[in-house]
Amino acid sequence: MEILWVLMALLMMGFVLIPFLRRRRGMIEQVSPGHPDAADPATYGFVREEELDIRMPGPDQDLLDVLDLVQRTQDYRAAMQLLAGTEIAGELRWQRVQAFAGAASLELQQRPGGVSETPGGQWLRVWRAEHLKDAGGAAVHAEFLVQQAWRTSTRGTDEFRIIMEEARDACGQAALLSPGDPVPYIVELSVARGLAYPQPEFEQLWLKILDRAPAHMGAHLAALQYWCEKWHGSRELANSFAESAAARAPQGSLLAAMPLFAVFEHLPEVNLVSSFYQSEVVEKAIHGALFAVHAARPDDPMLAHVRHLLVFFLVRAERWSEAMNQLIHIDGHVGALPWTMSPDPAAEFAVYRALAVAGYEANGGSPASLPH
Repeated sequence: MEILWVLMALLMMGFVLIPFLRRRRGMIEQVSPGHPDAADPATYGFVREEELDIRMPGPDQDLLDVLDLVQRTQDYRAAMQLLAGTEIAGELRWQRVQAFAGAASLELQQRPGGVSETPGGQWLRVWRAEHLKDAGGAAVHAEFLVQQAWRTSTRGTDEFRIIMEEARDACGQAALLSPGDPVPYIVELSVARGLAYPQPEFEQLWLKILDRAPAHMGAHLAALQYWCEKWHGSRELANSFAESAAARAPQGSLLAAMPLFAVFEHLPEVNLVSSFYQSEVVEKAIHGALFAVHAARPDDPMLAHVRHLLVFFLVRAERWSEAMNQLIHIDGHVGALPWTMSPDPAAEFAVYRALAVAGYEANGGSPASLPH
């Protein structure tokens, strides 16, 4: 799933990063030319590339079981029950709303429907029609519209604006159905970015989220996207937002990792030479993220998101052992930044994993020396 499980504004970064990653593929053999099998994931018990799950950043078996059931039977009831039993203010609810909306959106893209074919995602439309007052279904529908706008329309067109306006209305309806729920407002953060909300309007929206879930990591990442838009701010504003969030992070919160996400957002504006990833700015951001990971609850739903981004930076900084220590926790799932910005997330993740293994072994590491 794209951190969250999804962020279409990062697509522009692909013009810089994807060619870079392709060059890195060619470097794998150069890292450890004497060990052709050094990058074999099986040596470390890692999942092979073709078996990597691109839907989610980490395991959520309940969600996977329900998604499978809903898509196989086209019956929404299991999804409605799962959301009804998920904590309103938690990160997990937001991720599950994204997952259901994404599944419906992709179904519709694959099966747009026709004279003799039912369009994909029909189960979501039935859910909304039969349970207009169900807060979970309303939130999924709002997120579905947002994803449809980014996926099927060109920003700035009438079609994009119309879908986003519809999503904005849907967010309002979802918020009325569950007054204490931050999710409808978090969905609206993507609308704010798409429709270029004026800053005062955005700040009013942000205050509503802070009133309901002040330490919500997913909300902060979505808000960071707004501040990163050139017509709303600058790199300095985005960094200030991230550093402020990290400074006020409560004990055990992953908000301490926000500066690393801010650095990632602005990679196209900086030099991509290797020394940059060993610079004071990046080292400080990596240190904050490592601290956040160490202090976080093992079951924090956002923990995998931070670990995935750490792998990206640690490999580029040639901190092989630390990269391997993150990989043993997240291997198997690649539905997170930075991999989801690629047309082939599993392949991009596999490149970095292979580089980490090769670099680790070139510096004396082995499967026996890696903690599990």
